[in-house]
Amino acid sequence: MRKVIVVVGPTAVGKTKISIELAKYYNLDVISGDSVAIYKELNIGSAKPTIEEQSGVIHHLIDIKEPGTDYSVADFQNDARAIIDNNDLSLICGGTGLYIQSVLYNYEFNASKRDFDYAKRYEGYSNAELYDLLLSKDPNIDRNKLHPNNRKRVLRALEVMEELDTSIHSFNKKNEKMYDYFIVYLSMEREKLYERINLRVDEMIKLGLLEEVRALYNKKIYPHAIGYQEFIPYFEGLISLESAIDEVKKNTRHLAKRQETWFRNQMDSHFYNVNIDDINETILNIKNDIDGWLKK
Repeated sequence: MRKVIVVVGPTAVGKTKISIELAKYYNLDVISGDSVAIYKELNIGSAKPTIEEQSGVIHHLIDIKEPGTDYSVADFQNDARAIIDNNDLSLICGGTGLYIQSVLYNYEFNASKRDFDYAKRYEGYSNAELYDLLLSKDPNIDRNKLHPNNRKRVLRALEVMEELDTSIHSFNKKNEKMYDYFIVYLSMEREKLYERINLRVDEMIKLGLLEEVRALYNKKIYPHAIGYQEFIPYFEGLISLESAIDEVKKNTRHLAKRQETWFRNQMDSHFYNVNIDDINETILNIKNDIDGWLKK
């Protein structure tokens, strides 16, 4: 069975640096496991690694799609596996849990492509009403996996269940592992992590995040992603810029909580507490554990 190293964790925890060090140590490319970094023009808000940060290491599945175009979990599964299946050892770095899980396990996607007119049927439904409808069709839905306010994914779940006449759980997931994997989950003391997230957002603003989002907004492209969606009410004169920035910080902190919950509950993960002042110690510990895993 082919082996896959996976480096995951919240933004600002050091994923890029650690994944680059592991890629160099094991002589690997990096497969991006981020659902936003696949898009061109979404650079600052996605925190995709710059050319300088990539440090000569080849990165896959970054900037492969035009903004506003569709790219599904099934697409990612196919693209990532096409790379993994040609190597004895691969490395994925990202934070999109469902993307990563779909690659490592035998997920089957039998539903058709998204019908973008489907949402019009439910325009009169609030998020809560739409979620209640979903629960009436599949009471096993877990809010940790599918949040009521993620309207796009709730609509897609309804669409797929109607098409296949089955629950969302019964068609797309099996427990069969496709690869032998070692998940490195990078964590940090919560107060320190939140401080770093807030500083990261401030730095993104300095780097031109507002201008990046405005350019997309002017093209009528509205990415449903943290760091982008929060500025739309500001552009429409509904909130202040300060409020929009605060929303980005808050939503990023909440995402960090959800990511940790996902990888604790859904995947067999190895947790590492990152000391950002001595990150080399963390890297050494990770290498030692992966070396032991590779020898099994």
